[in-house]
Amino acid sequence: MCGIAGIVMKNGHPVEQMTLERMTDMIIHRGPDDSGLHFDANVGLGFRRLSIIDLDGGHQPLSNEDGSVWIVFNGEIYNYKEIRKWLIERGHKFATESDTEVIVHLYEEKGVDCVKDLRGMFAFAIHDKRKNLVYVARDHFGIKPLYYTETADAIAFGSEIKSLLVVPGVEREVGLEAFWNYLTFQYAPDPLTMFKNIYKVPAAHYAIIKDGKISLQRYWEVQFVPEEHSLEYYIEGTKEILRNSVKMHMNSDVPRGAFLSSGVDSSTIVALLKELEQVKTFTVGFEGAGGQSEIEYARETARLLGTEHRDTIVTAKEYLDAVPRLIYLQDEPVADPSAIALYFVAELASRYVTVVLSGEGADEVFGGYTIYREPLSLRMFDYIPPSIRRSLGMLAEHLPEGMKGRSFLIRGSKTVQERHVGNAFIFGEAMKEEFVKFNPEALGIRRPMDITKPYYDRVSHYDDVTKMQYIDFHTWLTGDILMKADKMTMANSLELRVPFLDKEVFAFASKIPMAYRMMNGTTKYVLREAVKDILPKAVAERPKLGFPVPTRHWLRNEHYQWAKELIQESPVDHLLNKSYILQLLDDHKMGVRDNARKVWTILVFMLWHRIYVEQALTFPAEVSPNVELRRKRNNEALAVRA
Repeated sequence: MCGIAGIVMKNGHPVEQMTLERMTDMIIHRGPDDSGLHFDANVGLGFRRLSIIDLDGGHQPLSNEDGSVWIVFNGEIYNYKEIRKWLIERGHKFATESDTEVIVHLYEEKGVDCVKDLRGMFAFAIHDKRKNLVYVARDHFGIKPLYYTETADAIAFGSEIKSLLVVPGVEREVGLEAFWNYLTFQYAPDPLTMFKNIYKVPAAHYAIIKDGKISLQRYWEVQFVPEEHSLEYYIEGTKEILRNSVKMHMNSDVPRGAFLSSGVDSSTIVALLKELEQVKTFTVGFEGAGGQSEIEYARETARLLGTEHRDTIVTAKEYLDAVPRLIYLQDEPVADPSAIALYFVAELASRYVTVVLSGEGADEVFGGYTIYREPLSLRMFDYIPPSIRRSLGMLAEHLPEGMKGRSFLIRGSKTVQERHVGNAFIFGEAMKEEFVKFNPEALGIRRPMDITKPYYDRVSHYDDVTKMQYIDFHTWLTGDILMKADKMTMANSLELRVPFLDKEVFAFASKIPMAYRMMNGTTKYVLREAVKDILPKAVAERPKLGFPVPTRHWLRNEHYQWAKELIQESPVDHLLNKSYILQLLDDHKMGVRDNARKVWTILVFMLWHRIYVEQALTFPAEVSPNVELRRKRNNEALAVRA
């Protein structure tokens, strides 16, 4: 696991070494073990390495035999040994045992289509000197991040935005379309970032940089293709494919562990790991508002599964003290309180292991979110003419907020496209218009439904549950779940692997009929049935909690004064009516209504603005203090194998 950066000069001038060095220095936490640079004509590639496979080899940038193709690569390719064998049979010569070199030779064989053969998580850049182009690609699900920007003189790319900000000509300006939609989604939806003119390479896309231009191309598509087989076929098949995926994801030359929360997803990964080796597990909890109950559940799960378990409890003060630096490490605002929680559990794990497996993606792949039950509960509205449904919704809008049945009628009056713009929904359009100080239409800015419409158009033939899964794959998964997973683990020089987000797992799960995914009112029914013999009954039937953070409680108490002062002092009056935001905070404190998520979304943006736009807070490029412990463990692991 590593960090990459690169520049292609449009004017044909050579890349300045100091600029590329600064780009890689900014992401030293992603790769404290090694670094490297490649310069050729108008192209520069930079690299920071976290050693996982082929610890003694695998230095990057890396090239083919004649130096005509160079690569910098962040990620892990789980089927690289099979591909390597095939390439050797075709006459390719290898100088290392690394998965990186496999990509180089596979590119020689298949060109840009090489990504289609890769099973893993990746973001890489290839400089093809013969064709005078740079080819960058991101994995099928967007597990690893990849950003790019363009100035008058250059096109730059990298694993993190902070690398791009040191490139001459890159501005620190808020992207208004990203900001407007962030207020609903709690993150900037792909391909936007909160920075104007800085973009994400979307999941399952590659880009060609040639002749001063960058062009993007999709190489893989999420598709659900249900097939008629028995329920037992899918249960047994899920068990088999997950076992295979976990085994593939274990490939490393360094110590491994796993995150463990209370639910089925992480517990399944741990149980399957436990079939193959002793497992170290890690959990985080928070003081106040029942924060420790999650730890108790995880401890009980660890005891039942027989793992070597460790956990930590974070105080309100520790959490608040960490927030500014962690928002800096995220690059852009993601208003999910559990993102900060993930940092603390990653910090704990990094003291003992270098690689962790986790349960992200199970809900998207197998249909696990509670909200996916909604189309079934609202099915009665399908029999009511649309005009009458609309009238019922309009009447319900005038009922007192909180009145029983009000929300049910409002949601039932809408189509799934109107109801669901992703797993998070913070501010609605009418509410934003009350406190945001610009007009989207006047600026040609897309609203949330404009963002999701192209996705709904692609899957108009799907049932409503599958449509919701599809939307979450393209919004919530990449924008929130995987973004925080990557940034918060790499901040601790820790590699996170997600066996549920494996293209072979998805290929099987995508065939499960909706009736089996959502059966007897139970979400991800097939997955639950598949693992009920692997997990203790108490664990298999336990509801999902994740790493819950008591933000609601803290904003009424320990964090209230901090929040109020941040709102008052933030110089964003050109964007927001701060009196409105302060009222949201006070209404929350007084118990008028629960505004915790809304207020937290604003606070995270204001902190991001202070750090990245105002540059009023600065943080040094640094590595986790646990890196030396990890290096010692890695050396010991190598000595044992030797």
